[in-house]
This record gives sequence, C-alpha cells and structure tokens, in this order.
Amino acid sequence: MTSGFSITPEEFREFSSFLEKNCGILLAEHKQYLVQSRLGKIMQQQECKNLRDLVTRLNRPGGGLLKEQVIDAMTTNETLWFRDVHPYEILKERLLPELKDGNRFQKLRIWSAACSTGQEPYSISMVIDEFKQSSPGAFSSGEEILATDISSTVLDQARRGEYEMLALGRGLSQERLHKYFESLPSGSWTINGKIKSRVRFQSLNLLGPYSALGQFDLIFCRNVLIYFSSDVKLEILRKMHRQLRPGGYLLLGASESLSGLSDLYKMIHCRPGIIYQAI
Repeated sequence: MTSGFSITPEEFREFSSFLEKNCGILLAEHKQYLVQSRLGKIMQQQECKNLRDLVTRLNRPGGGLLKEQVIDAMTTNETLWFRDVHPYEILKERLLPELKDGNRFQKLRIWSAACSTGQEPYSISMVIDEFKQSSPGAFSSGEEILATDISSTVLDQARRGEYEMLALGRGLSQERLHKYFESLPSGSWTINGKIKSRVRFQSLNLLGPYSALGQFDLIFCRNVLIYFSSDVKLEILRKMHRQLRPGGYLLLGASESLSGLSDLYKMIHCRPGIIYQAI
C-alpha cells in the first residue's frame, strides 16, 4: 500500500467504533482504503506502529488535538456553490417571501449545518441579497446565517472567504462571481463584505447539544445525514426540530429523506424538491 500501513479487520472495527462514537460517521466494511489514504500522514507524524496504536492514543486523556486531527481527516468535505440548484430556488421563490410576510419583528435566522468550506452559507447569503434587491425593506430586523462544521480546517477556510478559480467554477455563475467577489493579487477571489457579514461560523459536532444555538426559521442540513446510522440520524432530526421556530423549515440533500418523524415534520412537495415543515 502507498499509505505504508495495513489494517486488520479487528483494528478496522475498533477505529470504526471510535469514529461513530465521536462524530457519528458510519464506516462501511469496504472503506479500509479510505482510512489508509486519509490517516497515513497522521500515522507517520505520531509514529504509530498500527491502527490499534493510534486508537489507543485517541482514547487516552488529553488526546483532544489528535482526536480533532483524525476526525478532520476522515470528514468528507465535498461541496459546491448552489448545490442542486432547486433548494436555492425554493428559498428565493417560496420561503423568503413567506418569511418576509410573517412576523418579522425578529431577525431572520438560518442554520447551515455541516457547512464545509462555506459555499452553502455564502450561497444562501447571495440569495438573500438578490431577494432584498427585488423586495426593498424586507427583513428590516436583519438576517443571520449560522454556519457550523466539526472540522476546524474547513471552518478556517470558510471564514477567510477566499477561493481559487477552480473552486469558484463549481456551481457559481460568472454573473455572481463578478457581482459578489473581488479578485486578489494571488489569483484567488474573496467574497465581498456584505455577503460575508451575514454569516457567522462556529465549530459544532452534530452529536452534541444544540440548545445554545437558539431558534431558526430555516435549517439546511444537506448531504451529511447519509454518513450516520439510522438511529443517529433520527436523533439529529429530533434535536433540529427543537431548534426550529413554529412552522420553520428543514431542507435535506437530494439523496436524503425523512421517515419515521411524521409527528414532527410535514413533507411539502415543491416540484422539484421536497422540504419539511416543523409541526
């Protein structure tokens, strides 16, 4: 193996158990190659003889930094601008008009869970900006997008708001690029202050409590629940329901569905796309 270490079935089970317990990610048995490719560098730095040695160190008191590095390495951070398109069309054409016409004595609050390098929350902020240009005076109390992720590495990048052209080409139109970004001498681009100012980034493990986050009108939890077991997924969705304001909405990924929680969420077909309203 180019990774430089092999994994026994027992070691893989031990590591999989650690990962699920600490961040909810469920590793399929055929994913040994993923562990080898992503942990090779850490194994070398820590001078671990094998994967069991690494797991032993992870479970020791005071292993917080190493635990963060391992979870960071094992987290999938695949993302792009305006992913799947229709959630952002639903946001602009249906949800923002509805929320604008409701009781807006309080700030519009949106949570982007598992935000990765920032493309989702910044895409949401752009949609809000475009909506406000067509609806002057909307959301006079302001807007806040809370963007959370378990990975400190991607959060640091997201906070900077700087992207290479290759990353910007994934889902971002030329019109929005020139409207909302400024070029830098390095050749990368930075998102403008107005779009950036709506977004607040925070580290959060979805297995932990959410109550301190406050209440939201909308929650985007897209393309992350597929990595969790059914029980963990249901618990996350129950906790998110508690953070939604009455009648608030949950948006999931295109390949994700919500079942078994009909007492908490009402499914709404938007054609294309499905959203879930808190009951």
